[in-house]
Amino acid sequence: MKNPFRTIEVLFDDEHLLAVTKPAGVASVHDGARLQDPDLHTVLEDHEGTLFPIHRLDKETSGVIVFARTEEAHRAMSALFETRAVQKTYHAIVVGLPAWEEHTVEAALLPDGDRRHRTLIDARRGKPAVTHFRRLQILKQFTLVEALPETGRTHQIRVHAAQMGHPVAVDDLYGDRKPLFLSAYKRGYRMNTEEELPLMGRLALHALRLQFTHPIAGEPLDLQAPYPKDFHATVNQLGKLA
Repeated sequence: MKNPFRTIEVLFDDEHLLAVTKPAGVASVHDGARLQDPDLHTVLEDHEGTLFPIHRLDKETSGVIVFARTEEAHRAMSALFETRAVQKTYHAIVVGLPAWEEHTVEAALLPDGDRRHRTLIDARRGKPAVTHFRRLQILKQFTLVEALPETGRTHQIRVHAAQMGHPVAVDDLYGDRKPLFLSAYKRGYRMNTEEELPLMGRLALHALRLQFTHPIAGEPLDLQAPYPKDFHATVNQLGKLA
């Protein structure tokens, strides 16, 4: 079994903040319901000492994540997120071919709204949530989109994508969770192994970029995480077939 932690890349590091690339399949912080599963926060603390979580990415989401090294930095960064002073950019592979080039979803969200602990659209009890989508590239029967969430509700991009009829590919909560196999879309494809591995076997969502002003040093930061191998391969291979 491959060790996902080997793919961690440091994007920024000073006495106040540590930003890294979170691998897919790894929880951002410790999950009390999964005591035996390693998480990114714990693994990083083993090497870096005390770190304070500021925000989270879903377990299957890859990309930029930031931790604070001090309580002061934690308070300051938390304030930036709360006041929407952090610009977040995600890339997602969604099901279908949107007719629009740009589209904004405004739909209030209620977290943990059913027995499956899904976030639900609920105009009466939910909290305001806004996501701006932009079409980037057609990928056969899928589309690469950019998502700019103004708010940071649980599963926001996933729910809003599903609400507009184009759920994120391989989403086990808001889509059909079907992995993407190249053989399903490429004529005459022949496998190099006895069992075909999926191009994308997990939620096709990547936290590409965080932009904000360093809360202590005052310098502008633009932190970007390159696509992981599975995401890059899916965009590359399906893009050739479009």
